[in-house]
Formats: sequence, C-alpha cells, structure tokens
Amino acid sequence: MLSPSIRNPNRLDLTMMVLAAMIWASGFVAIRIAVPETGPVWLAAIRVGLGFLVLLPYALWRGMTWPQTRAQWLLIVGMAMLNVVLPFVLVSWSGLTLDASVMALLMGTGPFLALVGSHFLTDDDRFTKRKLISVLLGFAGIVVLVGPSAFAGLADGSFQAKLVMLAASCSYVMAGLMIRRITMPPVRLACLALAIGAAALFPLAFFIEGTPKTGLSVPAVTALIYLGLFPTGIAYILRFNLINTIGYSRFSLTVNMIPVFGMALGILLLGEPITLNGMVALGLVLSGLYVAAGKDKSQSGAQS
Repeated sequence: MLSPSIRNPNRLDLTMMVLAAMIWASGFVAIRIAVPETGPVWLAAIRVGLGFLVLLPYALWRGMTWPQTRAQWLLIVGMAMLNVVLPFVLVSWSGLTLDASVMALLMGTGPFLALVGSHFLTDDDRFTKRKLISVLLGFAGIVVLVGPSAFAGLADGSFQAKLVMLAASCSYVMAGLMIRRITMPPVRLACLALAIGAAALFPLAFFIEGTPKTGLSVPAVTALIYLGLFPTGIAYILRFNLINTIGYSRFSLTVNMIPVFGMALGILLLGEPITLNGMVALGLVLSGLYVAAGKDKSQSGAQS
C-alpha cells in the first residue's frame, strides 16, 4: 500500500530539507572526533542505538504502531538494512582508501538514481524536466566544490572502494523508495528502523572489531551523543516525513547540500578560508533547490 500522493514542496519542506542537510553535514565533524576511539562499526552501532533510545520515549508515549502484515514487516526490515546497516558500514569502509572529494562525487550520483528509480517504481513521482534541471544544478555544485581533481581521483585508489561507495548510494535510494510503501507514522517508523539496525549492528561490531573500547574521552562521548540525537534520531524523522510528503526524487537533493554545508561548517568551526568555488557551489545547489520547489506543468494541469 502506497502512502498518500506527494505534493510540491512548500517553504516549510525546503526549510526541513536544509535543516536535514545541515545536521548530516555536522555529523561528519562528530564522526571525525569519535571514530579514532570507537572504530567505524562500533561508531555506527552506538549512534544507531542512541538514536533508537532518543526516539523510543516519544514512540511509546504516542503508542507504538506495529506492522499489520508480513509484507509490511519485510519492507521495514529490508528498509532498515538498506537505510541504516549497509550504508553506514559501506561508507566507513570506503573512507579508509578514498578521498573525501571522491566520496562526495560518488554519493552525488544518488539524486540521479532517485530520479530514475522514482519514475519507474512510483505512480506520482515521475521524471520531469524541472526535476532533471534541479538534480543537474545540485550535482554541478558538488563538482565545483570538489574540483576537477575529484574526477582525476576516480582513476586512482581502490576500484572496489568506489564500487562500494556507489553501492552505498544505491542502498540509500532503494531504502528511500521503500519508505513510501510503508504505512507507519514517521517517528515510530524511524524508531523501529533504528531498533532493527541496532539489533544487526551490535553483533556485527562484536564480530568485526571485538569488544568495545572503554575509557573514551569527553569529546568522543559528546560526539557520540550528538550523533545519536541529531544526525541519527532527528534527521531520520525529517527524512521519513519528507519522503512521504514531497517524494524521494526531490528529497534526494539534500545529498547535494551536505558537502556544501560541510564546507560551511569547516569555515565556521575550523577557521577554513572562504573560497570562490565554495560560493559558486552554494549558489548552484540553492538554485537546484529553488527549481525543485516550482510546480511542474503536468502536475499543475492535473490539480486544476
């Protein structure tokens, strides 16, 4: 069963998209602080577990909604694997050998994949020129931000790591398309998905990295709490809600905003210099967002 039909994004939707991108971008700073002390798989397990604990009180207060059919259970379990477990592990592994610019470029393929997948796998999120232009503008922003060297970097490094990074991008897209076929309120769906993800990641962390390290520093603990509360808990609520409201092809544009906001956080928190490339990239990404917010002629005609 599909969720209600999507609509064109309004100002609140765009604000929530920008907020989600900012939260996810800030998560990379927290990851850099915590991962040397925790290890990548334990980091994923702990942040997902904390995210689940953050959402659990609200879900219980509202009354936890459980899937009513076996098909819905299978969809939710599959979505949790593709949205939480698999991409967290794949991105962490790719980061061992790939430069951040190459990772951003490969992850930037997500909106293109979402555009194609949404067209063929949904009834109301079809391909339009406006959506294609918005995706192209957003991807151009990433290209400007990371520079031509990122394309040169595609010829270097581990070929397997690049395939794994593309697989992570595909994983997010497939999960996003599955979310619209799940009939659960966003917060409770996010809570259940994180519970399933934690149940898979904790045994995986024990198997791959052994027992968790103790005596973590205060900055590492603070970073872990932040990761669980914001990039995992709150951002996942925004993700699930927006996908059901405006469709995955439009929501996927947040992927293109993440590197830009990561650059902005570097300027604000680390004192990195403001660059012309960064300003142009920001302009392109925001232009793509502006185009995405407009009404498609086909939709306007259908609604009139």
